[in-house]
Amino acid sequence: MRILLIAGAFNSLTQRVYAELGDRGHQVSVELVTRETPLGEVVDRHSPDLIVAPMLKTAVPREVWSARPCLIVHPGPVGDRGPSSVDWAVQLGADRWGVTVLQANDEMDAGDIWAAAECPVPGVGKSDLYRNEIADAAVEAVLTAVARVASGTHRPQPQAALPAAAKTGRPRPPLRQESRRIDWRRDPTDTVVRTLRAADSQPGVRDELLGDLWYLHGGHPEDTLTGRPGELLATRCGALCRATADGAVWIPELRPPRTPGEPGTVKLPATLALGDRLPPLPEVPAPLGPGDGPRTWSDIRYREDGPAGFLEFSFPGGAMSTDHCRRLIAAYRHACTRPTSVLVLGGRRDFFSNGIHLNVIEAADDPAGESWANLNAMDDLVQAVLTTTDRLVVAALGGNAAAGGAMLALASDEVWCRSSVVLNPHYRLMGLYGSEYWTYSLPRRTGPEVAEQLTTRALPVTAATGARLGLVDRILDCAAQDFAAQTARLAARLASAASTQARIAAKKADRERDEADRPLTAYREDELARMHRIFFDPEQPYHALRRAFVRKEPAGTPAHLNSVAPAGT
Repeated sequence: MRILLIAGAFNSLTQRVYAELGDRGHQVSVELVTRETPLGEVVDRHSPDLIVAPMLKTAVPREVWSARPCLIVHPGPVGDRGPSSVDWAVQLGADRWGVTVLQANDEMDAGDIWAAAECPVPGVGKSDLYRNEIADAAVEAVLTAVARVASGTHRPQPQAALPAAAKTGRPRPPLRQESRRIDWRRDPTDTVVRTLRAADSQPGVRDELLGDLWYLHGGHPEDTLTGRPGELLATRCGALCRATADGAVWIPELRPPRTPGEPGTVKLPATLALGDRLPPLPEVPAPLGPGDGPRTWSDIRYREDGPAGFLEFSFPGGAMSTDHCRRLIAAYRHACTRPTSVLVLGGRRDFFSNGIHLNVIEAADDPAGESWANLNAMDDLVQAVLTTTDRLVVAALGGNAAAGGAMLALASDEVWCRSSVVLNPHYRLMGLYGSEYWTYSLPRRTGPEVAEQLTTRALPVTAATGARLGLVDRILDCAAQDFAAQTARLAARLASAASTQARIAAKKADRERDEADRPLTAYREDELARMHRIFFDPEQPYHALRRAFVRKEPAGTPAHLNSVAPAGT
C-alpha cells in the first residue's frame, strides 16, 4: 500500500514504523506536521491508501479522516486517553501498559480500535520505555492494523461497544508540573526516582536548585550517600547527587527555563549547566565494576564472565561529549588489559550511541572548537577499537545507533543487534561529511555502492535490513529486558569456541595488510580535513541545523522523506 506517515517529529518510533513498513514492501512517505500545516492539502498531494500517525500531538481534521483510513497510534492501553499516557505509566509505577491503534475521529483517542498490544513496564525512564517496550508494542499493533486495513474485510471495534473488562486504561489529564512536584523533605528515594523518570527527556521536573529554577532530567537511586533532604551531596561524571527523605538520587542533566521570546533552552550535564554556580562538592568516583552492591549510578561499567569482558555504557540520549568519549576510552583501555578473548561493547538496553554531543557543542563558548574536540575524541575511541588485535570485539546494540555511534559499532569485529534496533549510518542531515573512520569501516562491510546509498539517502534501516546489507552480523529477537542476558550467553559461547583464537590471529594479519594498503591515519586525516572546513566556516549549514535540532525549532519535512519508496532498500 501507499502509506503516508504524519508525525510531529521523525523521532525513534516514527523512524521504526517507517522502516518496518518499508521492509514489508509498503511504499512509505512522511510529513512532519504542526498545527499550522494544511493537512488536507498535504494528504491530497500524496494521495495515500492509508494514513498512519505514529506520534502526533495535533488533531486530524475531519476532511482528512473522513476521506481516507487514518490510524492514530496512542501509547496507552485500551480505554486510555490523554497526552501524557507514558508519563503516567512511569509516575504511577504501572507493571503493564499498552499501545492502541485507533481510527481518527472528532474526539481525541476515542475512535474505533483497529489493533492493540500490551507490554511490561520495567523500572526505567520514560524515554527508554518509549523507545523499547512501547515501541515494540506499537510496531506489533501497527503491523496488525495495516494488515487488517489491507484485507478490506476487518471492521474496527467501537470503544463504546467494548465491555468494561476490555478497557484496561482510563482517561487521564495532562501530567503538569504541579503533579510532578518533588517534596524533598518527605518524598522517599523511590518516589523521587519515579517522578524524575516520568519526565526524563521532556519536559523535566521543574524545581528550585541553588536559588534558581531548573528542569531536572533523569534520576537514579543512590543508597550509600545521605544528607539533609534536598541538599546537594556530591558530583560524579557531570551528574549531581541530591539527598531525599531516606537516601539520595543522581540527576544527570539540567535545563534552565525558557525565557519568553527567546530560543529554546538546552539540556546539559548537570555540573556543566550550573557552571560557576556549582558549590564545592566532592567528586565521588564511579565504580567501574558490576553494580552488585548498594544501588548507585554510573554511566560506564565493566564486568567479566570467564574469558568474556563486558564494557557497558549508557549516556542520556545516546550523545557522547568529549568527556564521555575520554572516560570511555580510559575504560576501554582498562578492559583491554584484562585476560579475555572477547570484549563486548555496549549498553544493556536503549541507545548504543548517536555520536557527538550536539547540546554540549551548542552551549560551548566556541561551538566550532568543541565540535572539533568532540570529534577527535570520538575518533580516538574508534581507533582504539579498530586497532585491538588481541581479542574479538563485539558491539552489542540493545538500542538504536546513528551517525558516529553507528560507525563506532561498525569498528567492531561483530555487530549484534536486538531485532527492534534502528540504524542511521549517515551524517548528511546535520550537514556533515562525517568521521569515525567511516570511509574505512562502512565500505569494508557493505561495499562502496551500498555505503554511498546509505550515506546519501540518509534513511533509517531496521536490524533485518542492516543484516542484509552487511551492517549487522547477528540479530537477537528478544525483549529489551532480556538482551543483556542473551548477549552474555552468546559472548561466553564465542569466547570458548575452538575457532576464536584462529580468528584473533587472522584479525591481526588482516589489520596489518589493510594498514600496508592504506594506513588508518590517512582515512582519519582525509575525513577530518573535510570536517574542519565545515566546523570552522560559520556559513556552513551544520551550524544552523545543529541549532535548530538542539533547540527544537520547527524545520519542516526534509525532502528525502517525501519520496514514495520502500524504506528497506
